[in-house]
Amino acid sequence: MNTSLKNSEKKAAIIIPARYNSSRLNGKPLLEVNGKTIIQYVYERAIMVKNAQAVIVATDDERIYKKCVEFGANVEMTDINHKSGSDRIGEVAKRHLDFQYIINLQGDEPLINVEDVEKIIDTLKNNKDIQMVTLAREIFDKYEINNPNVVKCVFDKNNNAIYFSRSPIPYPRNENNAKYYAHIGIYGYVKESLISMIETQQSMLEKIESLEQLRAFDLGFKIKIIETNKKTLGIDTLDDFNNFKELIKI
Repeated sequence: MNTSLKNSEKKAAIIIPARYNSSRLNGKPLLEVNGKTIIQYVYERAIMVKNAQAVIVATDDERIYKKCVEFGANVEMTDINHKSGSDRIGEVAKRHLDFQYIINLQGDEPLINVEDVEKIIDTLKNNKDIQMVTLAREIFDKYEINNPNVVKCVFDKNNNAIYFSRSPIPYPRNENNAKYYAHIGIYGYVKESLISMIETQQSMLEKIESLEQLRAFDLGFKIKIIETNKKTLGIDTLDDFNNFKELIKI
């Protein structure tokens, strides 16, 4: 990083990891609704973010690459063996020396709120003591609280993350006192922190929960949580995709 640059001059890039193979919904980046693929919906949201200087799709699949070229996206090929989205975007980030902040915007989040992404970038630029920023929203529905596909997080009074889990956390030992927050899987990184993370082996907790952000805790990263009331729709299953199709019709 060029430390002579002021925060206002430092640049941010949104990198969208998109892989074809998925255990729950294969080929989901190329599923179409109203003539657009999921990856195109995500890209079009990303380019609306005012304080990002670039948007790049990072993929390991020629079919996704060709489709992105067709609708005019910046897209780069990556290694097929990456174990997480952060590993994939890290490969691309290493190629671009002019970006100091990297945003990992998942390729299956077609309804992400643009203002929330802008807040992530601003928070990175204005807090020198943090390495990562991400989003969470309060949840009340028992199905969401107990659904392992909805990742929960807890954080301290300064909005620094304490832990992420697929289990309901905190455990409700005393009824009616617990607040639950769902993690929204968008990450902002200081670039050096991202590179440090991807060059470190997967942690035990990361492997157990299959949550890449847990690797950051092993490295002692401070992760800032931004609360949002905007509900996104991550497309992990066929039901999620059908729900998205219904929302688009409205």
